[in-house]
Amino acid sequence: MDRFFSGEHGGPSLELFGMPHIIALIIVGLINVALLAVGQRLSPRWRKIVRCTLASVLIVDEALWHLWNLTTGWWSVETTLPLHLCSILVFMSAILSVDKSYGLYEFVYLLAIAGASKALLTPDAGAYGFPHFCFFQTFIFHGSIVTAAVCITAVEGCRPTLQSIKRILIRGNIYAVLVGIINALLGSNYLFVAHKPATASLLDVLPPWPLYLPILEAIALVMIGLLPFAIKDLKAGQATPDTAALT
Repeated sequence: MDRFFSGEHGGPSLELFGMPHIIALIIVGLINVALLAVGQRLSPRWRKIVRCTLASVLIVDEALWHLWNLTTGWWSVETTLPLHLCSILVFMSAILSVDKSYGLYEFVYLLAIAGASKALLTPDAGAYGFPHFCFFQTFIFHGSIVTAAVCITAVEGCRPTLQSIKRILIRGNIYAVLVGIINALLGSNYLFVAHKPATASLLDVLPPWPLYLPILEAIALVMIGLLPFAIKDLKAGQATPDTAALT
């Protein structure tokens, strides 16, 4: 058990698209395919059970992550506050799974599927490969965020609108500015708006700060436009307005 939770992991590092990584992606994919296939045929009781279970998984996984950082002595306000996009989306997804707020749905659907899917494909687990705690936490963390968006879309029948994209761009930029102020006060780099991450990432191929920030926003906008439900529903003019699908 010490090796499973140890901060000084002596086992194998996470191998990108190695067998454990591929199996984790398949499991996450199968869960979401199952929701897409049978979601709207579930009874109201089972829909609630699925949503509440998902909310519990999200909160427990996030709590265990912070507990692990505390026990290893690595928790700090400069690096571990839940201010990164996926960390915020964990709480949004958990609340959304329980109260089905359309305002939260817009954020979770438009940002979580694109952002967390990228994190699933290129996970930042560092030296912590299978079967370390961080390996499981990483895939449960990002996989559950994606599943929350798919759940409310497939099970509850909600859809984004063109106005959703506008609202997300405005609110997302406001949040980025607030996080930038926090970074200046703490000397942190949440959302990576202060500088590129110290470890290797896709940001390495982009221009230096601050030029990579508008490019990242443009990439995010393109990824949002490629989301399957957005393409189908927005083109057809069938997007569900506001809370109609979430009552």
